[in-house]
Amino acid sequence: MSTKATNKFESSLAGITLEGEPHSLSAWFVVTLRLVMGGMILFAGLDKFAFVSGEAFNASGYLANVDPASPVSGLFGAMAASPALMELINIIVPVTQVLIGVALIFGGFVRLAALGGALQMSMFYLGGWEGDILAAFDSTLIYAIVFLAIGAFAAGRILGADKYIEQVEIGGEPLIEKYPRARYFLG
Repeated sequence: MSTKATNKFESSLAGITLEGEPHSLSAWFVVTLRLVMGGMILFAGLDKFAFVSGEAFNASGYLANVDPASPVSGLFGAMAASPALMELINIIVPVTQVLIGVALIFGGFVRLAALGGALQMSMFYLGGWEGDILAAFDSTLIYAIVFLAIGAFAAGRILGADKYIEQVEIGGEPLIEKYPRARYFLG
């Protein structure tokens, strides 16, 4: 096994430049992180289906009882008060969790899945906010950041389907070259 890094991390933001060389095992940890987070959200989604858990998922209790200190308490309360919207939410949450999990496990459409996971975790984080300073270390916020990191690392290109999806030829050229914006959801 080679211990020499062949890639480099580098980024500049607001006049600050960060540089680093990842360890040769970094790619394995990125794949592991993608698989673990994929499994976590896949099983969270599956557990919300009645055929798995024995009872249908219902988000109305959570949404209606968000702490008033939360910046989304009014929004979530209004959502809980709408039966039609609740029916939709009760389908969207578990289905998207399963789709995000499957995408991460197979490594396909990883950036799109990671963004979806980060958005869901951010909404759960805001819904759980009680105004405490320690909420900065809440697990749902950490999950959101991990999902964003998975997308930033283009984890689907490492032992994932995105590596192959990006190279599918369309009109004689790789998909990613013909449609460069696909990089926003593949990777």
